[in-house]
Amino acid sequence: QVQLVESGGGLVQTGGSLKLSCAASGRTFTRYTMGWFRQARGKEREFVACIRWIGGTIYYGDSVKGRFTISRDNAKNTVYLQMNSLKPEDTAVYYCAATTVPWPLRVDEYDHWGQGTQVTVSS
Repeated sequence: QVQLVESGGGLVQTGGSLKLSCAASGRTFTRYTMGWFRQARGKEREFVACIRWIGGTIYYGDSVKGRFTISRDNAKNTVYLQMNSLKPEDTAVYYCAATTVPWPLRVDEYDHWGQGTQVTVSS
């Protein structure tokens, strides 16, 4: 059974940085794409970034390009999201997700989800 556990959320001021982690277990993830999504209060869940476990090909959502960086550590089965130049509109619950779909940009393309971690950016 796949388990995804996010950590690293918190409160930060505008312009600050946070690094989220997603520890994955329960499966060999070599065929998987790992994604980060976020959901602000009252809004739909939004794609942030994804990375293929093997090869490391990456895709970002338009709202975070140039500010966020997704990466993975194969030995630790962990995916990271480095968030820089944070803005109040980045405030949301951030979710880690996993799928075997090659280029999954939609919520319904992901099979497994973590519980989420809250990121709050104060103005």
